[in-house]
Order: sequence, then structure tokens, then C-alpha cells
Amino acid sequence: MNDLPRMVAVVGTNASGKSGLGVALALRFHGEVISADSRQVYQGLDLGSGKLTAAEMRGVPHHLIDVCKPGVFFSMADFQRLAYAAAGEILTRGRIPFLVGGTGLYVAAVTEGYQLSDIAPDLAYRRQLEAMPTPALYQLLQGSHPERATATDPANRNRIMRALEKLHDGDTCPASREPRYRVLKLGVTWPRAVLCERIDQRLRQRVTDGLISEVEGLLQAGVSADFLRRLGLEYRYVSAYLLGAYATPEAMLAELAQAIKRFAKRQMTWFRRDTDIVWLDTQSDYVGQAEALVERWVTGA
Repeated sequence: MNDLPRMVAVVGTNASGKSGLGVALALRFHGEVISADSRQVYQGLDLGSGKLTAAEMRGVPHHLIDVCKPGVFFSMADFQRLAYAAAGEILTRGRIPFLVGGTGLYVAAVTEGYQLSDIAPDLAYRRQLEAMPTPALYQLLQGSHPERATATDPANRNRIMRALEKLHDGDTCPASREPRYRVLKLGVTWPRAVLCERIDQRLRQRVTDGLISEVEGLLQAGVSADFLRRLGLEYRYVSAYLLGAYATPEAMLAELAQAIKRFAKRQMTWFRRDTDIVWLDTQSDYVGQAEALVERWVTGA
């Protein structure tokens, strides 16, 4: 492990400021950012996925943003493959890869080196699963593999479908791991009341910046409502409003804010399982704290 190249991961909840911290650290330590966000890979999904603007990137190269068209299936294996390639290019340039984002599975796939199956997906089986409601999918998983069902969130449609596809392909074992990097993992979040206020403020700003128009444009461009629904959060709720499921934008936004807060809680549940994450004290100079940790990491001190 000691001879592996170094990587820094910055993880955390929605609205925690991890993207800005990733930029600050990359600037300070001559790094480049690899986005670990399952929605930022899609072109045109900007405000809802929280992509930084060019000004916010401050000249730091960002990778794995806008690499896929909306509606196209993009898997964890796709992400891992592209992230490995990006990290290799960054390291070749003598720079440090900073993996920044809140999609826990994507982060783990890279930092822990999941050995993923290269079996091509059965698209017919996937279409069959996509036609089923989430509770029915979970019941199918319970009947197929009760232990895996117990370890899967009954409301997480994507994870249930991934588990069923793996079982369908004959993969009944947990993924083995072969890490490719020595990773310093930094975590960013806030006390619950502060985080909820940050979520509310960010949502208001996104609406002001044109979130509803962004989703309306996606629908008009032919992106399916089903695809937007499966993306969750902003894209699920705003598209539902535009299609008549809510009487007013205020009613939709109130439910969306609560959904984002619940999701942030689930993010913390996921990340808290990883005891290697160093959680920064956001009530003090957490940027300075992160810089000191990275300094020691990259120098081997």
C-alpha cells in the first residue's frame, strides 16, 4: 500500500461546501478535481446537480462532468473506469487527484478499488425491471437473495435494480477490492440545524438562477419524464410540478426541501460507516484544518 500513488477524497452531504473546498485544496496543492456525483456526469443537468460554474472552478481542471447524454444509462462501473483514467492522467502530469462528491458508491468504487464485473448488461432484463414499481422490485430481491435485500435500502430503486441485475448475471458474491491509491478522506458537514438552513438557502438560489426553466428545457428537448424521475430530488420534483402533479411551485419546493434534507441524512449514514474519513470541524477554520491534513499527507510527514 505504501508505494501506491496518493489521492485525496473530499466527501460530505448536500450543501456542505465540499465542492468549494475541493477547489481550494486543488489550488493550494496543484491538483485537479474528479467529480464523484452521479448526476453531474450528464450534459445539461447543471443547476439541479450543483455543477460549479467556470468562475467557481477558479481555473482548476474538473473531470467526469458532462460526459454522458441525458437518458443514457451510466453505471458505477462506467464511473470507476473513467475516474481511473482521469486519475492516471492527473498523476502523469505530476499533480494530485482530488475526488470530490457525495455519491458514496462512486467514491467507494474508486477509493476502495471495487473489482467490478465486466459482464455486459442484459438490456431486456433491465427494461423489465424498469417497468416494475419500487416495492415490487424490493420484494423480488427479498425472494432472490434475502441477505442482500436486508443490506439494501427498500426505497433506493437504483441500488435494488443493480442488485437484481448482478444476481441475474450470476454474481452472488460481494465485490472484492484491490485499492489503486493511498487515499486521505476528508468529510464535510454541519450541525443539523445549520445544514437544513444551508439546504434551504441553496434551493432558493437555484430557483432564482433558473432551476425550473432548466428542467422545463430538458423535457422540451425530449428527455423523458421517467429518466428525470429516476434522477431523484430536484429533477424528480420539478418535473412532477411541470407535468401537473403540484398546484403551485411553492407546494413542490416545500416537499423538495424536505426530500433533500432526508437525502442528506442518508448520505451521512453511508459516510459514517467509513471510519477512515476525517471529519472537519466546520465550526472553526475547516479549510485551514483540511490544508494542514493534506500538507502532511502529500509530504509523508
